[in-house]
Amino acid sequence: MIGKSFWMALGFLLAELHAGRAQQKVENLIIVTTDGLRWQEVFNGMDSAIAHKAQFNQGDSAYIFGRYWSDDVAARRKKLFPFLWSVFAANGQLFGNVALGSEVSVANGYHFSYPGYNEIFTGYPDTAINTNAFRDNPNVNVLEYIQRAPGFKDKVAAFGSWEAYHRILNSRRCGFPVVAAFDTIPWKNPTSRERLIDAMKQASYKPEGEEGCMDVFTHFSAMEYLRTRRPRVLYVAYLETDEWAHQKMYRNYLDAAHHVDEWLRQFWEFLRADPQYRNNTVLWVTTDHGRGDRNKEKWTSHGGITEASQIWFGVMGPGLPARGEVRSSALIWQKQFAQTFAGLLGLVFTADHPVAEAIRQIW
Repeated sequence: MIGKSFWMALGFLLAELHAGRAQQKVENLIIVTTDGLRWQEVFNGMDSAIAHKAQFNQGDSAYIFGRYWSDDVAARRKKLFPFLWSVFAANGQLFGNVALGSEVSVANGYHFSYPGYNEIFTGYPDTAINTNAFRDNPNVNVLEYIQRAPGFKDKVAAFGSWEAYHRILNSRRCGFPVVAAFDTIPWKNPTSRERLIDAMKQASYKPEGEEGCMDVFTHFSAMEYLRTRRPRVLYVAYLETDEWAHQKMYRNYLDAAHHVDEWLRQFWEFLRADPQYRNNTVLWVTTDHGRGDRNKEKWTSHGGITEASQIWFGVMGPGLPARGEVRSSALIWQKQFAQTFAGLLGLVFTADHPVAEAIRQIW
């Protein structure tokens, strides 16, 4: 049986041979996920049919319509995602508007979080991963593969609002720090800001108990790590878009999505201003699964709903053409993300499980 060391060596050799010029310009990668955010809001803005329903609008449809509504779809989606539909659309690529023939789909048949995140980071829709309570992930993920590549040791980190990221990324094995939910900073000599964020997080409102923290703590912890620890690959995972949807709170869901857009802006402005990251860093944003839509009562749910397989993603960075909202694209699978992450950094991800090919359409 061929060992893992062989596959890693082969992957690094293939990277040397096949990495293209566009990939060679990329030195850093920031990956952002926002759990269960529908493509319908990303490309169409707020859904008036949902906002009108008393069981979803939290008794304040006037707030929702006043803040996020316009009769014009382009203006409406820009109200919800001002950064995504100005800077990102002008300089990057956005895939997943089914109405325009751009389809992005999960390959796993479950349409919920652990299977989705496994697929994103391993390139392998493992049918054995069929519950969010699944044990430590046995599949090697692309982040740990990158962590072992020359030049990336101790340059990879992950921050997430959900405790399950420890199992999804297998923090016992992966070799890079994973700060999830109510974890305190695990490394020595935290900054004063890190200590303050830790203290505030521990004292904060915990609507999900110990399972998940509010996204604001995840965001500012990740930003502080980026500013002080200087990773080359950073993964940031927000949770509230899914949590508020499950609680049938459309106003909160929209506000959480709007916050993610603002946080993307903060990341991008930092990356453009900092000499280490300027003009050599890719920003990637996506989600783990979609949600119901055909029956508006089902927008709060996803597992077992056919259209919940529909997702979206955006990518922006050096060497990648600025296509904006992509039309009539060949079907892209979520399982292709992992190899694409590696390819952006000039690597070829190999593992002792199948890994789907990279997404060719972005280059």
